[in-house]
Amino acid sequence: MNAIVISAIWGVIMMFSGILTKRLAAVRMVALIGIAGLLISTLMELNGISFFKIDTRHMLVFDTFSLLFNTVIFSCMLIYFLLSGKDIEKVGMDVAEYYALLFFVLTGVVIASSFNTLLMLFLGIEIISIPLYILTGSDKRNLKSNEASLKYFLMGAFSTGLMLMGIALVYGSKGSFSIDVIGSNTTELTPMMSAGILLLIFSMAFKVSAAPFHFWTPDVYDGAPGVFTSFMATIVKAAAFIAFIRLFRGSFLEIQGKWQLIVSIITAATLFIGNITAVFQQSVKRMLAYSSIAQAGFMMFAIVSLNEIAMEGLLYYAAAYCLATIGVFAILVRMKDYTFDGFNGMGKHHPALAAVNTVFMLSLAGIPATAGFMAKFYMLYAAINSGKVLWLVIIGILCAAVSVYYYFRVIQAMYFKDGEKQEIESGPGFKLILGITAAIIIFLGIFPQWLLDRLYDFL
Repeated sequence: MNAIVISAIWGVIMMFSGILTKRLAAVRMVALIGIAGLLISTLMELNGISFFKIDTRHMLVFDTFSLLFNTVIFSCMLIYFLLSGKDIEKVGMDVAEYYALLFFVLTGVVIASSFNTLLMLFLGIEIISIPLYILTGSDKRNLKSNEASLKYFLMGAFSTGLMLMGIALVYGSKGSFSIDVIGSNTTELTPMMSAGILLLIFSMAFKVSAAPFHFWTPDVYDGAPGVFTSFMATIVKAAAFIAFIRLFRGSFLEIQGKWQLIVSIITAATLFIGNITAVFQQSVKRMLAYSSIAQAGFMMFAIVSLNEIAMEGLLYYAAAYCLATIGVFAILVRMKDYTFDGFNGMGKHHPALAAVNTVFMLSLAGIPATAGFMAKFYMLYAAINSGKVLWLVIIGILCAAVSVYYYFRVIQAMYFKDGEKQEIESGPGFKLILGITAAIIIFLGIFPQWLLDRLYDFL
């Protein structure tokens, strides 16, 4: 509860900070104080210290898993603000409002990770989505940004309609919004319940950009300002997956065999389409958009499995994927050329940036000794442990091998191709934060249990 109240209040504070001061550095500092406060308050709540005693009538449950996820997300957001704060200021004039919208999104993220009723699931997803429509079109001078915002809004509204219809059908079948009640009484499928589950699968698949509901992702990610694409592809995607697994593990675990094949087919399609399409991209930004679809395919293994390993793995995957992607975009948005050729010779002209970018790409590709390798390992192990989807595991391994090609294209350009020196604004502080982020990725890759051990009390 600490994080919900503080993030909502801080969003309002950020709006007023834009009125009280025009100094962008001061606005950025207020945002950093806010995200640091969210992180500290969540850690305190993990230790039993709650500032706000609000009776939610069991509609929100702040268990160890949700609090650990919030800790991971706020830690990644702190790194995001440190790396990309100056880039947010370059998007437009309404910098304080951008930060305010980001804090409002975080309010929805906390609700989505802690809901215990379908009503709070809907509110959490919509509180996340509505500010994102605005942030996507925040570069008003860019027609691609305006088009991306409109497309995202229309497609998002459609998926929301599917979610509401699914919730209505489940309620009509069970007479309750509570996932505890739905989960305890659901052993057989009725036609109404079957339709409700299908609609919920489709709507949540849209939110996490899983195929065949991914068609909005490349255009929206490519058209949105790069600094907000980074946020949508990491924090928002991870929150949607936590909501996805919380919904299905809480409500439909007992009838997993009835819908598992459908989710498995969606997972296979997501892996195939995301990886194969990424191979043919010439823009690194658009390649990362299709890469995020492919990464969503791996995270879908957790939904297919729904076992304890999947819960552990999804938390770990969120940390590994968010850190690497935030780092890649922090470098990319400061470049003028987003194509693969724009990275030519970076190893010679900007050796520090090339080194950390290599770590990020290796982690996204799932190379050993990085967090990305262990993240993919946990997802595949969870699927193997479920004992029913070995064919899907084989597809996952093959698609992981394909992904190595397009991630290594960036590394090849940086170290094995010559190019003119590109001016990239990168001060000592920026390089230091990037180095720390890369070091965390390697540390988590070598010592994955450091993070996972903190889940055992819950699981």
